[in-house]
Amino acid sequence: MKSASMPVLLALLMVISSLSGCIFGDSESGSDGEVLAVFNYSPSSNIRTGDTVVFDASSSTPSNGVTYRWDFDADGSIDETGRSAEWQFDTTGVKTVELTVSDGSKSSSQTKEITIADATAQPPSAEITQYADDEDCSDDDIDESTHIVLWICEMDKSMTDRDVSATTTVTLDAATSEAGDSSQYITEWNWDLDSETDKDNDGDSENDVDFSGETIDWSNVAPGEYEVNLNVRNSAGLTSSDSIKVYVNYAGQWSDFEMGGNTSGNAQTLDFDVNIVYDKDQGNTIRKAVGELTYPQIDDGCFETGAGNCRAKLDIYAINEEDEEAKNTSGEALDQRTEGDCDEENNDCVHLTLSSYMFTDTESTYGDGEWTFQIRNGMANDLQVESFVIRLHYR
Repeated sequence: MKSASMPVLLALLMVISSLSGCIFGDSESGSDGEVLAVFNYSPSSNIRTGDTVVFDASSSTPSNGVTYRWDFDADGSIDETGRSAEWQFDTTGVKTVELTVSDGSKSSSQTKEITIADATAQPPSAEITQYADDEDCSDDDIDESTHIVLWICEMDKSMTDRDVSATTTVTLDAATSEAGDSSQYITEWNWDLDSETDKDNDGDSENDVDFSGETIDWSNVAPGEYEVNLNVRNSAGLTSSDSIKVYVNYAGQWSDFEMGGNTSGNAQTLDFDVNIVYDKDQGNTIRKAVGELTYPQIDDGCFETGAGNCRAKLDIYAINEEDEEAKNTSGEALDQRTEGDCDEENNDCVHLTLSSYMFTDTESTYGDGEWTFQIRNGMANDLQVESFVIRLHYR
């Protein structure tokens, strides 16, 4: 009897083994490589009791030859199988959901906590307060009702500091956010200052917590364009988000300084260094950079020794961090060297504008980074310059 039953037993064990990867469905034989459980769910927030939540494990690996087992109530038992599943939670609180993926020999699990609110709970409403400076650095009014627009104005720069490195503090205020209804209150105000980077690796790049609080001061903000996200949570566990663009512009002015003359066959130069940002991925892109040079056509201290010898001519050159000359004003005739509010009878007003496309990272442009605005004097005489201004327009 023993010898007769042994082949039957072995055959039965082989059948059971061959079916072990298919007990829970959605499987095919022959999966290879790493087994990794990954799932998402929808809706991803503000789930209430009685809501139908759809769970999706299609990002798990491998894509076939595996089983999917779902535990929705943290009791260790299988509630659903299959690559996707639906579930309704009947009670409030934080629920732990676990997905286990197996290929018959290897398995992987992922767990996530999901907050379930009461069916009658109302979500909050997140709102970032918009504001702008009243004027730019030229005393022109700023008309802005959508974004936060600020100017850093350094209009009395010293010639010993020809570097644009100033920063500012941006106040972010969420006081006008609403809790949902009169029985609820906001428990969290979380600010994400970088909408492109997922610092907490949760799959959402706009919910990292860089600062917390209803109102915060974001310090050391350099000139640039930024997107800020606010995420609030109320006492029912429901959430809401808002975002706003922050533009920090810059103007720096150096006044009443001397430009040396060309007495050695080489133009005399003065360099002014500035960091320019054009990062398409981060959404931080400059609109234009401008150099504005104002100087007298004839210096008061100049004495004519020949026809036209005292006629001044200064030029602005723009040079990128690879030491490539991108643009200059040297080709402009003297009678064309006026722009805007200029005393044309006595002064030359030279403007050099670099549009945003010049800072893109392509073969035909010059990229962003550390740039130099350079003033050159190719004439023999010294000159007392009235002013030089650098403006960075991000908005």
